[in-house]
Amino acid sequence: MHSGRHPADQYGFVNTPIYRGSTVLFPTLEDLTKRNARFTYGTQGTPTTEALETAWTELSGAAGTVLAPTGLAAIGLALLTAVKAGDHLLVMDSVYRPTRIFCDTILARMGVEITYFDPLVGAGLEALVRPTTSAIFLETPGSQSFEIPDVPAIAAVAAARGICTILDNTWATPLFFPPHVHQIDMAVEAGTKYLSGHSDLLLGLVTANQRWFPRLRATFDAFAMCAGPEDVFLCLRGLRTLELRLREAERQGLALAQWLSKRAEVVQVLHPALPSCPGHAIWKRDFSGSSGLFSVVLAPCSQAALAAMLDGLELFGMGYSWGGFESLVIPFDCRSYRSATVWNPPGPALRFSVGLEDIGDLEEDLDRGFARLRATAT
Repeated sequence: MHSGRHPADQYGFVNTPIYRGSTVLFPTLEDLTKRNARFTYGTQGTPTTEALETAWTELSGAAGTVLAPTGLAAIGLALLTAVKAGDHLLVMDSVYRPTRIFCDTILARMGVEITYFDPLVGAGLEALVRPTTSAIFLETPGSQSFEIPDVPAIAAVAAARGICTILDNTWATPLFFPPHVHQIDMAVEAGTKYLSGHSDLLLGLVTANQRWFPRLRATFDAFAMCAGPEDVFLCLRGLRTLELRLREAERQGLALAQWLSKRAEVVQVLHPALPSCPGHAIWKRDFSGSSGLFSVVLAPCSQAALAAMLDGLELFGMGYSWGGFESLVIPFDCRSYRSATVWNPPGPALRFSVGLEDIGDLEEDLDRGFARLRATAT
């Protein structure tokens, strides 16, 4: 509630205002040449960006935070901080697909060799480590298929070899999984999701521990990869209600996941808080909550039946991203972008982002959708 806020610095107003600008004026030549100022240029930060950086650093238990224009930009910034030409990078097989594309294009062109690994390998990852391995990239849970990796076990392997660990922690946020407590070196968050909460901005955050923050900040300064001031302001506003919204998303998501698990049309619910989800025992050990994003695997049906179900939904929109107040659903098939593991479900898979609508209304919307699916299938 109070992190990153200094009302006395802005005439008593509760929220840090939006500072826009590039040029900062210095009163004397000496101040200019010695850069004697709290802020020296727009790319170095403003009171607005400093407020969010300070609050997120405290919440994450980090040494420092930098902000980026998008979640993917934050991922790229963290990776470019940790790897260089000739290095070997280990990446979890079920990461966010754009992360994989960044690795297979930008990093590969730089001469970084990438190996993808089974999300559930745990300490067995040590067998894949090479003398040139400089970083391990994790995401918990895995994107779309929701495997929970054993982060502490993998972090222990990395620490013993001096390897940097990077975690995409967007699903849980530091409220449900404090990354640096679990010995992660750098953690990435797409503020676009739950920190925003309203599907109206793009933002990324990277936190780092004491060892890695100076290098992260230097990489950030070299790129001048600045987030927009209005987006930073909206994330600051979203931060104040983050826990309330995340707890409600958890409640709503669990309720719908349990309802879906009883449907004849559903073969499996992939929700980390349910025992049927791969890595559930690790989730129960390491996490203090779950969010409103999960997936289900349906029984075999035709594309026409699936379209009949989804096209007629009234409350569930079809669109990318998640974490907003509105509920979303998308079909997915990750067979083409897995290499260390096999994704071969018996039927179509759907990813749900459960919003803040009445849970009974959401269930009724899906119930009508399943009726359309069955009618089309026959």
